[in-house]
Amino acid sequence: MQVFLAYLPQLLVVAVLTLVEHGRNPARSDWRINLQAWAVNLAVGFTILPLFHLGQFPSLLRGADLPFWAGLAILLVVADLGEYLFHRAQHRIPLLWAMHSLHHSDPEMSALTTTRHFWGDQLIKSVTIWTVAGLVIAPTPEMSGLVALASLWHFTVHSRLRLDLGRWSWLLNMPAYHRRHHSALPQHYDSNFAALFPIFDVIAGSYRRPDGFPPTGLDDAPRHLGDVVAWPLRMLRPPRPVAPALGEA
Repeated sequence: MQVFLAYLPQLLVVAVLTLVEHGRNPARSDWRINLQAWAVNLAVGFTILPLFHLGQFPSLLRGADLPFWAGLAILLVVADLGEYLFHRAQHRIPLLWAMHSLHHSDPEMSALTTTRHFWGDQLIKSVTIWTVAGLVIAPTPEMSGLVALASLWHFTVHSRLRLDLGRWSWLLNMPAYHRRHHSALPQHYDSNFAALFPIFDVIAGSYRRPDGFPPTGLDDAPRHLGDVVAWPLRMLRPPRPVAPALGEA
């Protein structure tokens, strides 16, 4: 029951956004694959992820010693910077991209695309960016809870809603901003990596203002649960040789 209550906010947000998406911008959805990926991630999160816990390390800052809003702001910035740097690495390092490409393979990005991640991502994050964030600041439970609530915004970011801050798009990640990152158009590649705060894109030079409502997805996409579980193997395998056409040497 406690597990259900913990995930109830996610379920409610997804349900509401999905209804709004279908009402305002209906489109074909790869919802079966997204739900399968979500289920696999939850299973790994409850069984394997605890084994990757590195224990307690001394932190540079203690949230309990700081004014609440100062500690919360530091935690948000540190966590979001870590997400940004890891996201950049996912688009640069072949193995990480082979994993992350599952997320980009959705042919029509929607709120449920938020759950479409390879199960190994959370294991790598647990010993990299999550650990580093803990070394910078030890948050109070209340701070961690608010950051968890803020993470629900990612469902909106991935939705098909045509929300755009225009010239203020550098302030907060929005659906139009992030759709450009997922765009299948080559001219949109390598831009808008931010999780919550696009200021990191501005600093790194990867910021681009949203440009229309481009198509999303990759040339290849998972077809069943086996593809979801073993996605990097599918992406890393060498391409099959093309058989010569009849009459060719």
